Amino acid sequence: MEQDYGAKDIQVLEGLSAVRKRPSMYIGSTDIRGLHHLVYEAVDNSIDEAIAGYCTKIEVILHTDNRITVSDNGRGIPVDLHPKYHRSAVEIVMTKLHAGGKFDKKIYKVSSGLHGVGISVTNALSEELIVEVSRNNKRYSQKYIRGQPVTELDEVGTCTETGTRVTFLPDKEIFETIIFDFDTISKRMMELAFLNAGIILIIIDEKSNKRCEFKYDGGTVAFVEYLNRKNTVLHKPIYIKKERNSSIVEAVIQYNTSYQEEILSFVNTVNTFEGGTHLTGFKTALTRTINTYIEKNKLSDIRITSDDVREGLTAVISLRMAEPQFEGQTKARLGNSDMKGIVDSVVNAELSFFLDENPTVARIITSKVISSANAREAARRAKELTRRKGLMNSYSLPGKLADCQEEDPEKAEIYIVEGDSAGGSAKQGRSKAFQAVLPLKGKILNVEKARDGKLFENSEITALAIAIGTGMGETFDIMKIRYHKVIIMTDADVDGAHIRTLLLTFFYRHMKELIVRGYVYIAQPPLYKVKKGKKEMYIYNDDNLNQLLKITGDTEITIQRYKGLGEMNPEQLWETTMNPSKRTFLKVTIDDAERADRIFSILMGEDVEPRRQFIKEHAKEVVNLDI
Repeated sequence: MEQDYGAKDIQVLEGLSAVRKRPSMYIGSTDIRGLHHLVYEAVDNSIDEAIAGYCTKIEVILHTDNRITVSDNGRGIPVDLHPKYHRSAVEIVMTKLHAGGKFDKKIYKVSSGLHGVGISVTNALSEELIVEVSRNNKRYSQKYIRGQPVTELDEVGTCTETGTRVTFLPDKEIFETIIFDFDTISKRMMELAFLNAGIILIIIDEKSNKRCEFKYDGGTVAFVEYLNRKNTVLHKPIYIKKERNSSIVEAVIQYNTSYQEEILSFVNTVNTFEGGTHLTGFKTALTRTINTYIEKNKLSDIRITSDDVREGLTAVISLRMAEPQFEGQTKARLGNSDMKGIVDSVVNAELSFFLDENPTVARIITSKVISSANAREAARRAKELTRRKGLMNSYSLPGKLADCQEEDPEKAEIYIVEGDSAGGSAKQGRSKAFQAVLPLKGKILNVEKARDGKLFENSEITALAIAIGTGMGETFDIMKIRYHKVIIMTDADVDGAHIRTLLLTFFYRHMKELIVRGYVYIAQPPLYKVKKGKKEMYIYNDDNLNQLLKITGDTEITIQRYKGLGEMNPEQLWETTMNPSKRTFLKVTIDDAERADRIFSILMGEDVEPRRQFIKEHAKEVVNLDI
């Protein structure tokens, strides 16, 4: 029997109810990434005031009760009544999705907001939000519950300053977690300080008493110098800034002796981490300009590619424009088609002029690029030789791989383990139906200091790429993946941490989409086995052990600390680390990989001083030192 379906069945989600119904449409996700997006939307409003020239200081406070406060010394949100809605402008901004002072470009010529939904979305997805405005020598306050006002905009005092202060508690009905990460927000605040020279940004964590203050008068030049602090640079930063068609294009370029590229792109201070038309224009101009210089000066006959030009390049491209069209509310990619030509034109003209006027720097850069092209050709020949030998043939799986029976990648998983001893235990303890095991022999190649040719000559890395099925680098094909869970399982000691970091860096550099798609995990084997009589218990970290001892008050527990996976028999390894019903994994995200990559560069790079400083800063955190 058909249901009666008519106009009465059509639902209209008014106000902020649409946001609460489909939060991921507005903030990307409801995990920790989406949680932090709430903060960025609030901070972006303050940044818009700074760009307009009315704000010099922005402060973010992480409170002990998981509330967070974002405040600035801008002009303050207007408090007078809106002529159409007959409610205060504050309430309109906080409760109407497409409301703000950014659409006609009279108040904000440039803004990071896209649809005018920023702070209203933060309000909609908060259990409680309080907005305070200082304006006209008066202080105002209004409280909201899950996006709905529960008080009027009340005048609560007098003041001499101006500004806006928003305090909110994310809604635990919406988010997987409501605990903010100090380092994640701190990283974004530092970016904003670099992109807005002279603006003070402060972040305070009341739980840990951490406090960071960022202010960089050097702007984007200082940003590139910071990114290159771990590297040996080849020249001073090249600074480009030009206004074209009412847009301001700013770019900083600096080469170093490494083999990796690091290009960050921003539009109105928003990190467009997926790139877009402005980044495409930058890369096109860079390749064409350097190619033209090499041909004009007859420096080499070898064909130069975009990859050659970007080897060892650190760059920041920052665009200020009036009408950015981002793909998605989370603003990950710029879509304005005209920006490709504008950025291309500016970078080509300005960089060409610089190279002609600075022949010494030009020769340093072109020598680096030509060297990269020669190495690429050598790598290509090495790859062809490798393929001829059949090493990258997908049907020639490594002999040490204990494969699983499952052929559906979504249901299959592979454990990458350290050494033959742990590999033997894992092979015996696993479920052959869906779990594969690949033991590694010692530490893999330091990919930070190796070009592709070296990668294809390294047996451990080729075995890894073949086993996973995707290949690596230019030949990487995610559609050929054989497992949707790639699990790093190493010992809980210094060597294990080192191998884990090497693997993460390799994945990040040469198989990045594995991390982007969420296929990489870190196993969490137990650190202790606690035994009393016939009863045994596995403990996974020192905090849990101390808590257990405190609760039981028993100082006669037999405690065994596992230094390596090989100390566990196959049954124990299955029960604690490989059994899907009991195990605990850490899922690796791009932020995790970036952090691992930076730490690895510090610890394994050529510069001694950053390594010494890192050890000094973290020495007190060491609990168990293997000597």
